[in-house]
Amino acid sequence: MKISVALAAYKGEQYIAGQLESILGQLGKDDEIIVSDDYPAGETRDIVLNLASGDNRIRYIEGTGKGVVKNFENALMHCSGDVIFLCDQDDVWMPDKVECVMKEIRNGAQLVLHDASSTDADLNITDESYFSSHGSNTSFLGNIARNSFVGCCMAFTRSVLEESLPFPEELPMHDWWIALVALKKNRKTVLLKKPLILWRRHGGNVTGGKTSFMQKISWRLKIVSSLARIK
Repeated sequence: MKISVALAAYKGEQYIAGQLESILGQLGKDDEIIVSDDYPAGETRDIVLNLASGDNRIRYIEGTGKGVVKNFENALMHCSGDVIFLCDQDDVWMPDKVECVMKEIRNGAQLVLHDASSTDADLNITDESYFSSHGSNTSFLGNIARNSFVGCCMAFTRSVLEESLPFPEELPMHDWWIALVALKKNRKTVLLKKPLILWRRHGGNVTGGKTSFMQKISWRLKIVSSLARIK
Protein backbone atom coordinates (compact mmCIF):
# COMPACT_ATOMS: atom_id res chain seq x y z
CA MET A 1 0.00 0.00 0.00
CA LYS A 2 1.31 3.41 -0.98
CA ILE A 3 1.56 5.96 1.83
CA SER A 4 0.96 9.68 1.42
CA VAL A 5 1.87 12.15 4.15
CA ALA A 6 -0.14 15.39 3.96
CA LEU A 7 1.79 18.22 5.62
CA ALA A 8 0.33 21.73 5.86
CA ALA A 9 3.06 24.32 6.38
CA TYR A 10 2.97 27.98 7.39
CA LYS A 11 6.19 29.75 8.33
CA GLY A 12 7.55 26.35 9.28
CA GLU A 13 11.24 27.00 8.76
CA GLN A 14 12.25 26.52 12.40
CA TYR A 15 11.27 22.86 12.68
CA ILE A 16 10.18 21.46 9.31
CA ALA A 17 13.54 19.98 8.26
CA GLY A 18 13.72 17.91 11.44
CA GLN A 19 10.13 16.79 11.02
CA LEU A 20 10.71 15.65 7.44
CA GLU A 21 13.86 13.80 8.43
CA SER A 22 11.94 11.92 11.14
CA ILE A 23 9.45 10.76 8.50
CA LEU A 24 11.55 9.90 5.46
CA GLY A 25 13.40 6.99 7.02
CA GLN A 26 10.08 5.25 7.66
CA LEU A 27 8.72 5.54 4.11
CA GLY A 28 9.17 3.22 1.16
CA LYS A 29 10.59 4.29 -2.18
CA ASP A 30 7.15 4.76 -3.75
CA ASP A 31 5.64 6.74 -0.86
CA GLU A 32 5.30 10.51 -0.83
CA ILE A 33 5.18 13.61 1.37
CA ILE A 34 3.00 16.43 0.08
CA VAL A 35 3.98 19.79 1.61
CA SER A 36 1.39 22.50 1.02
CA ASP A 37 2.93 25.83 1.99
CA ASP A 38 0.58 28.66 2.91
CA TYR A 39 3.44 31.19 3.07
CA PRO A 40 5.52 30.46 -0.05
CA ALA A 41 7.31 33.81 0.21
CA GLY A 42 9.05 32.61 3.38
CA GLU A 43 12.02 30.38 4.14
CA THR A 44 10.03 27.13 4.29
CA ARG A 45 9.93 26.91 0.51
CA ASP A 46 13.72 26.88 0.12
CA ILE A 47 14.18 24.36 2.93
CA VAL A 48 11.64 21.93 1.50
CA LEU A 49 12.80 22.33 -2.10
CA ASN A 50 16.40 21.73 -1.02
CA LEU A 51 15.39 18.48 0.68
CA ALA A 52 13.23 17.55 -2.31
CA SER A 53 16.20 17.96 -4.66
CA GLY A 54 17.80 15.00 -2.90
CA ASP A 55 14.64 12.95 -2.33
CA ASN A 56 11.92 12.77 -4.96
CA ARG A 57 9.39 11.50 -2.43
CA ILE A 58 8.95 15.10 -1.22
CA ARG A 59 6.56 17.24 -3.28
CA TYR A 60 6.24 20.96 -2.61
CA ILE A 61 3.06 22.81 -3.61
CA GLU A 62 1.82 26.29 -2.82
CA GLY A 63 -1.13 26.57 -0.49
CA THR A 64 -4.33 28.49 -1.04
CA GLY A 65 -3.54 31.21 1.49
CA LYS A 66 -6.93 30.64 3.12
CA GLY A 67 -5.94 29.14 6.47
CA VAL A 68 -5.05 25.78 7.97
CA VAL A 69 -8.20 23.86 6.97
CA LYS A 70 -7.96 24.83 3.30
CA ASN A 71 -4.23 24.24 3.38
CA PHE A 72 -4.72 20.66 4.59
CA GLU A 73 -7.48 20.16 2.01
CA ASN A 74 -5.05 21.32 -0.68
CA ALA A 75 -2.41 18.84 0.51
CA LEU A 76 -4.94 16.01 0.72
CA MET A 77 -6.26 16.64 -2.78
CA HIS A 78 -2.73 16.09 -4.12
CA CYS A 79 -2.22 12.80 -2.23
CA SER A 80 -2.18 9.67 -4.39
CA GLY A 81 -1.62 7.06 -1.68
CA ASP A 82 -3.80 4.23 -0.41
CA VAL A 83 -3.18 5.38 3.18
CA ILE A 84 -2.91 9.01 4.23
CA PHE A 85 -1.11 10.34 7.30
CA LEU A 86 -1.82 13.88 8.48
CA CYS A 87 1.25 15.77 9.59
CA ASP A 88 2.10 19.06 11.28
CA GLN A 89 5.27 20.96 10.48
CA ASP A 90 6.84 21.05 13.92
CA ASP A 91 6.54 17.61 15.52
CA VAL A 92 8.85 14.59 15.52
CA TRP A 93 7.66 11.13 14.49
CA MET A 94 8.82 8.23 16.62
CA PRO A 95 10.86 5.69 14.60
CA ASP A 96 8.12 3.03 14.68
CA LYS A 97 5.11 5.26 13.93
CA VAL A 98 4.51 4.11 10.36
CA GLU A 99 5.12 0.46 11.21
CA CYS A 100 2.65 0.51 14.13
CA VAL A 101 -0.07 2.38 12.25
CA MET A 102 0.23 0.30 9.09
CA LYS A 103 -0.11 -2.90 11.14
CA GLU A 104 -3.54 -1.67 12.25
CA ILE A 105 -4.48 -0.69 8.70
CA ARG A 106 -3.50 -4.11 7.39
CA ASN A 107 -5.65 -5.65 10.13
CA GLY A 108 -8.68 -3.83 8.78
CA ALA A 109 -8.64 -0.41 10.43
CA GLN A 110 -9.85 2.40 8.18
CA LEU A 111 -8.89 5.20 10.56
CA VAL A 112 -6.20 5.05 13.24
CA LEU A 113 -5.69 7.57 16.02
CA HIS A 114 -2.52 7.03 18.04
CA ASP A 115 -1.44 8.58 21.32
CA ALA A 116 1.11 11.40 21.59
CA SER A 117 3.54 12.76 24.13
CA SER A 118 3.28 16.54 24.38
CA THR A 119 6.52 18.52 24.63
CA ASP A 120 7.74 22.08 24.90
CA ALA A 121 9.61 23.78 22.07
CA ASP A 122 12.81 21.94 22.99
CA LEU A 123 11.11 18.50 22.99
CA ASN A 124 11.09 18.17 26.77
CA ILE A 125 8.05 16.01 27.56
CA THR A 126 5.29 17.87 29.42
CA ASP A 127 2.53 15.24 29.12
CA GLU A 128 3.33 11.57 28.54
CA SER A 129 -0.11 10.68 27.14
CA TYR A 130 -2.62 12.86 25.32
CA PHE A 131 -5.15 10.02 25.53
CA SER A 132 -4.95 9.89 29.30
CA SER A 133 -5.29 13.62 29.84
CA HIS A 134 -8.09 14.12 27.30
CA GLY A 135 -10.16 10.94 27.59
CA SER A 136 -9.85 10.04 23.90
CA ASN A 137 -12.62 7.80 22.57
CA THR A 138 -14.41 6.72 19.38
CA SER A 139 -17.96 7.76 20.32
CA PHE A 140 -19.68 9.66 17.50
CA LEU A 141 -21.78 11.83 19.83
CA GLY A 142 -18.94 12.09 22.34
CA ASN A 143 -16.64 13.51 19.67
CA ILE A 144 -19.20 16.09 18.61
CA ALA A 145 -19.25 17.26 22.22
CA ARG A 146 -15.46 17.06 22.64
CA ASN A 147 -13.12 16.22 19.82
CA SER A 148 -10.62 13.42 20.53
CA PHE A 149 -9.08 13.39 17.07
CA VAL A 150 -5.83 15.28 16.63
CA GLY A 151 -4.75 15.39 13.01
CA CYS A 152 -1.05 14.86 13.64
CA CYS A 153 -1.98 11.54 15.26
CA MET A 154 -4.30 10.35 12.48
CA ALA A 155 -4.01 8.08 9.46
CA PHE A 156 -6.80 6.74 7.28
CA THR A 157 -7.56 4.89 4.08
CA ARG A 158 -8.30 6.49 0.74
CA SER A 159 -11.96 5.54 1.05
CA VAL A 160 -12.22 7.64 4.25
CA LEU A 161 -10.48 10.51 2.47
CA GLU A 162 -12.83 10.38 -0.49
CA GLU A 163 -15.87 10.34 1.80
CA SER A 164 -14.56 13.45 3.58
CA LEU A 165 -13.75 15.60 0.54
CA PRO A 166 -14.49 18.27 -0.41
CA PHE A 167 -14.57 19.91 2.99
CA PRO A 168 -17.70 21.92 3.80
CA GLU A 169 -17.31 25.69 3.78
CA GLU A 170 -16.43 27.33 7.11
CA LEU A 171 -15.32 24.01 8.57
CA PRO A 172 -13.75 24.61 12.01
CA MET A 173 -11.09 21.86 11.79
CA HIS A 174 -10.18 19.27 9.17
CA ASP A 175 -9.25 16.43 11.57
CA TRP A 176 -12.53 16.71 13.48
CA TRP A 177 -14.49 16.53 10.24
CA ILE A 178 -12.65 13.52 8.82
CA ALA A 179 -13.06 11.58 12.07
CA LEU A 180 -16.77 12.37 12.44
CA VAL A 181 -17.48 11.35 8.85
CA ALA A 182 -15.68 8.04 9.43
CA LEU A 183 -17.52 7.45 12.71
CA LYS A 184 -20.91 8.33 11.21
CA LYS A 185 -20.33 5.87 8.38
CA ASN A 186 -19.19 3.19 10.85
CA ARG A 187 -15.71 2.88 9.38
CA LYS A 188 -13.47 0.73 11.56
CA THR A 189 -11.67 3.17 13.85
CA VAL A 190 -8.83 2.13 16.14
CA LEU A 191 -7.29 3.96 19.08
CA LEU A 192 -3.64 2.95 19.22
CA LYS A 193 -2.59 3.49 22.82
CA LYS A 194 1.04 4.17 22.13
CA PRO A 195 2.62 7.64 21.85
CA LEU A 196 4.03 7.75 18.34
CA ILE A 197 4.96 11.41 18.03
CA LEU A 198 6.59 14.07 20.10
CA TRP A 199 3.87 16.71 19.80
CA ARG A 200 5.61 20.05 20.08
CA ARG A 201 3.43 22.68 21.77
CA HIS A 202 4.86 26.20 21.59
CA GLY A 203 3.83 29.80 21.09
CA GLY A 204 3.90 29.51 17.31
CA ASN A 205 1.47 26.61 16.87
CA VAL A 206 -1.06 27.22 14.09
CA THR A 207 -3.74 25.13 15.81
CA GLY A 208 -4.72 24.53 19.41
CA GLY A 209 -5.43 28.12 20.48
CA LYS A 210 -8.07 29.24 22.98
CA THR A 211 -11.68 29.55 21.80
CA SER A 212 -14.70 31.14 23.43
CA PHE A 213 -17.77 29.21 24.58
CA MET A 214 -19.90 30.80 21.84
CA GLN A 215 -17.28 29.93 19.22
CA LYS A 216 -17.37 26.30 20.36
CA ILE A 217 -21.18 26.24 20.09
CA SER A 218 -21.03 27.81 16.62
CA TRP A 219 -18.49 25.23 15.46
CA ARG A 220 -20.66 22.34 16.64
CA LEU A 221 -23.74 23.71 14.93
CA LYS A 222 -21.79 23.96 11.66
CA ILE A 223 -20.40 20.44 12.07
CA VAL A 224 -23.81 18.91 12.85
CA SER A 225 -25.41 20.74 9.91
CA SER A 226 -22.73 19.47 7.52
CA LEU A 227 -22.88 15.91 8.91
CA ALA A 228 -26.65 15.84 8.36
CA ARG A 229 -25.94 16.00 4.63
CA ILE A 230 -23.66 12.94 4.72
CA LYS A 231 -25.48 9.81 3.54
